[in-house]
Amino acid sequence: MNEIATALSALCTKARKAYRQLANSSHEQRNQALRESANTIRETQQYLLKANAADVAAATERGLSAAMLDRLTLDETRIEAMAAGLEAIAQLPDPLATQLDSWSRPNGLQIKKLPVPLGVIGVIFEARPNVTADAAALCLKSGNAVLLRGGSDSFYSSQAIADCIKQGIKAAGLNEHAVQLVPSVNRDWVVAMLQAYGKIDVIIPRGGKSLTQLVANESRVASLLHLDGNCHSYLHEQADTTKSIAIITNAKMRRTGICGATESVLIDEAIATETLPALCDALLNAGCKEIRGCDKAQTIDTRIAIAEAEDWAQEYLAPILSVKIVPSIAEAITHINHYGSHHTDAIFTQDDAAAQQFTRQVDSA
Repeated sequence: MNEIATALSALCTKARKAYRQLANSSHEQRNQALRESANTIRETQQYLLKANAADVAAATERGLSAAMLDRLTLDETRIEAMAAGLEAIAQLPDPLATQLDSWSRPNGLQIKKLPVPLGVIGVIFEARPNVTADAAALCLKSGNAVLLRGGSDSFYSSQAIADCIKQGIKAAGLNEHAVQLVPSVNRDWVVAMLQAYGKIDVIIPRGGKSLTQLVANESRVASLLHLDGNCHSYLHEQADTTKSIAIITNAKMRRTGICGATESVLIDEAIATETLPALCDALLNAGCKEIRGCDKAQTIDTRIAIAEAEDWAQEYLAPILSVKIVPSIAEAITHINHYGSHHTDAIFTQDDAAAQQFTRQVDSA
């Protein structure tokens, strides 16, 4: 463990030096690093696919679930999405150029509140290799250095992506140590990062409950915790049901293994009899394997299995969905705030007042 702490300290020293240069770089120079990184990702697509194939083969042999394998797998479309994501971040306004507030004192003193980078950010994540590019890009854009610790399942993929980002940083004339990947899958590195007070300024975990709980319990570094994704969609009585069903089907079935997928649907009882069978048709036709619901939902459509109490708080990460009939928007909001994970929740309605009530009262990111 002492050897890991020493090695981590060396990485943090390099990151701190890179951060000082990055924090004083121009917006255009940081954007150039992002664009150059995107170009490198496109140019080295076969290198990335080969690295990812090694990860997928090893994960398959270990018996990784289908949902996790889907998170892990890269293809040409997902690699292009990574590159396009970097370019999209480059198009955003400079987060360091905004004046947050200003005021004057009676004695003539002028005071301004300006954003500054956080410093060295540690990001700990699990199976999705594209998080390597996402996290690195957001940190570069905002003038922060980042130390990335990816999951063991995505080690080779993350390493290859980080190499592309570092090449882009160098091409822009910046210090490549602004983005570094922990060079080991040893879990002791995670503990070392959580104990690196004074070397890492903030820890951001991207993973499941066990990782989040570990960070909450063990970290001596300030942290921004990410919860699981028990995400809800609520069909209000004023919803356009045709549009709503299409969107919810996509939100559930496009990629069932991601934390932003819809896991539970609430339907206003005023439209449930008409809407629920059509929703079940769309979901089952799209490959949903099981729909679990309350007693009222089962009465309306016999294809729905009975939901147990634990279903309402469940992140399935699979082609399974829970459905509950609610008497009002107030009941929907209460249900989501009680069972949800405060991640991503949606209302489907054409009533502006209902939409505003939902977005004000649902405690969701």
